[in-house]
Amino acid sequence: MSQHTPPVVKHQAFEALKIPSFPIFVATFVLTMMADNVEHVISYWVAFQKFQSPTLGGFAVISHWLPFLLFSVGVGALNDRFDSRRLIQIGGGLFALVSLGWGYFFVTDTLTIPWAMALLVLHGFAGVFWMTSSQVLLYDIVGVEKLASAVRLNATARYFGVLVGPGVGSLIMSTLGPAKGIFLNAALYLPLLIWLMRAPTPHRNKRLEQSAARRVNGLMDIWQTILTVKKIPTLGVMILLSGAASFFVGNSYQAQMPGFATDLGGISPGLAYSMLLAADAAGALFAGITLEAGFRFTRVTPTAAMGFAMAWAVALGSFATTRNYHLALVCLFAAGFCELSFSSMNQTIVQMKAPDAIRGKVLGLFGMSSAGLRLFSGIFVGLIGSRMGIHWSMLGATVVFFTVVLGLMVLNRAGRVQPANP
Repeated sequence: MSQHTPPVVKHQAFEALKIPSFPIFVATFVLTMMADNVEHVISYWVAFQKFQSPTLGGFAVISHWLPFLLFSVGVGALNDRFDSRRLIQIGGGLFALVSLGWGYFFVTDTLTIPWAMALLVLHGFAGVFWMTSSQVLLYDIVGVEKLASAVRLNATARYFGVLVGPGVGSLIMSTLGPAKGIFLNAALYLPLLIWLMRAPTPHRNKRLEQSAARRVNGLMDIWQTILTVKKIPTLGVMILLSGAASFFVGNSYQAQMPGFATDLGGISPGLAYSMLLAADAAGALFAGITLEAGFRFTRVTPTAAMGFAMAWAVALGSFATTRNYHLALVCLFAAGFCELSFSSMNQTIVQMKAPDAIRGKVLGLFGMSSAGLRLFSGIFVGLIGSRMGIHWSMLGATVVFFTVVLGLMVLNRAGRVQPANP
């Protein structure tokens, strides 16, 4: 049996949590994700109030995703040579430094657009170091047998952090004010930095033994990793699936949610906006909890992942066309459920099929595809939406994505790929 194809084992609910260090990994991941969103709430609000600059808002999106597109594979390659814990600490340290930087400019009232842009760029680099390296550390902690459970729980934790982060950020800003609030936010990264000093990684040594001799070759790493991925059809299809989802849809519809909320009518746009965002996140949380509790609809296979991806497109397309508020909530709940289902399956298969010798590079390529390509989704839903309306542009993006997934299904069948986790 291949070293990347685990034996058939009976699923136990929340089995990854039984690994002693994994609950701490999840807890620090949630706290860091929450702190990331708290910083966005405070810094974006202050910058908007001070400069009233749509250009700066657009730059914030670009600076967030462009580093993932350009540097994910490079950071992944560093994980193949160095301790992932130290690379995550670099990311966490940069996160804290950025929060402290915002705090300094808030207190001294010396924030300028160039300094704001510099902090936004630094925050983007911090995200690449933290997120990419965390996916490698996840494998180093749990290994192969409990990897599917760990990926689902980690994805659920990410959505939980995204769900509570804005609310916590608003509460902190309203009670402490932006300056004190952003300094408090910098302290939220400390648990991650401290735990990583001695975090156990039982599966790390074997992986590093196979990869330590490999050099970091810059842009050549991307091409060499692509060539390796081409030899493993399942891996290639799953990375293409994540890339297509990010390129055509991504999370661009969330940025347009105020417009959707206003167009629904019959309810306060502010309340509708909050409820629509909550419905999407609640669907994802429900999926993570029910799937991990043992309510399985299908095995983890490429076909199942693509099926949930197409269902995600249908749910978002239906949301884009409805004018009924209650139906819109149902559609977004279904979209959140399907997105977590297909994305967690996708990442599980990538983790299982990635060769240990270049695991960091493969996960970096996956990160470039799943996160970096989100930079372009705004073109389909945002810029085109300004011409033909966000409802039609959103529907068009989901239709194109649905069609691409159909093509990937054909490609997958042609490669006669076996399931990654029977």
